[in-house]
Amino acid sequence: MGVDYYYKILQVDKNAKDDDLKKAYRKLAMKWHPDKNPNNKKEAEAKFKQISEAYEVLSDPQKRVIYDQYGEEGLKGQVPPPDAGGPGGATFFQTGDGPNVFRFNPRNANDIFAEFFGFSSPFGGMGGGRAGSGMSGGSRTFGGMFGDDIFSSFGEGRPMNQAPRKASPIENTLPCSLEELYKGTTKKMKISREIADASGKTLPVEEILTIDIKPGWKKGTKITFPEKGNEQPNVIPEDLVFIIDEKPHSTFTREGNDLVVTQKISLSEALTGYTIHLTTLDGRSLIIPITNVIQPNYEEVVPREGMPIPKEPTKRGNLRIKFNIKFPTRLTAEQKSGIKKLLAP
Repeated sequence: MGVDYYYKILQVDKNAKDDDLKKAYRKLAMKWHPDKNPNNKKEAEAKFKQISEAYEVLSDPQKRVIYDQYGEEGLKGQVPPPDAGGPGGATFFQTGDGPNVFRFNPRNANDIFAEFFGFSSPFGGMGGGRAGSGMSGGSRTFGGMFGDDIFSSFGEGRPMNQAPRKASPIENTLPCSLEELYKGTTKKMKISREIADASGKTLPVEEILTIDIKPGWKKGTKITFPEKGNEQPNVIPEDLVFIIDEKPHSTFTREGNDLVVTQKISLSEALTGYTIHLTTLDGRSLIIPITNVIQPNYEEVVPREGMPIPKEPTKRGNLRIKFNIKFPTRLTAEQKSGIKKLLAP
């Protein structure tokens, strides 16, 4: 397989230091542990074994020297290793065909995993072993506590006894009317969740959360209640997040901080003038006379009658009035003649 095969397995270069090897093994062993890949167990077992074998060879100075010089053939005893009689040789190599012939017998992948992490299976109890991070053993049990997510609790180079992991946030949509977003409002939300007592037993509880919606808030605004999810052993509860959604309005639509309304008018009104009557989102009556000729793309802008601007409470967007002009489907000869006379240059 060549002298770079094990380096490729661990995804490191030939100058990799001991810390580089440990980091690579930690990452790959967790990724390909068979218990984490129940739907792909055969491939995972093969890769897990390759990763363990590569780490065993490259992390041992004597094995690594032989492998770098002679490749896998040297480990199999097909060439004599250097310093065959040196200290520690008999610990890792077996004599078979003579005093200068040594063979490497790979250790069990699970034994290497247990020695490195301090327990033999990520889903079993942790006995009296000692992990490479310096954590002493104890009676703490991981089985049934994390499920597959046990792997997420072992970050690159993090101590095994670091604080519990944080669960992913729970997001809920909070529909609001345009009036509520214009004026601001308070909503009460009833939630049910489980909390843990001192003994670790979980109990169901109900809570009322108060959400103060500020004037001008937009669709997509998030309100977060930290750690209001279910409490579980060794897991920091999820944050509960409400995301503002905007209900459709019968009159207005929102574009940024502006309010937009479309008025249907006749061609006669477009040519001769039109008065708009509107009720604002806070209940006021607006009367807006338009004396200009209203062309198809004409837009009347009323300053500061749009949505409040949350970061600048004294300011508002604009009200923009668009027009849908209804043209007649037919005209009599007399009407056409009359229009020509009226609109003659």
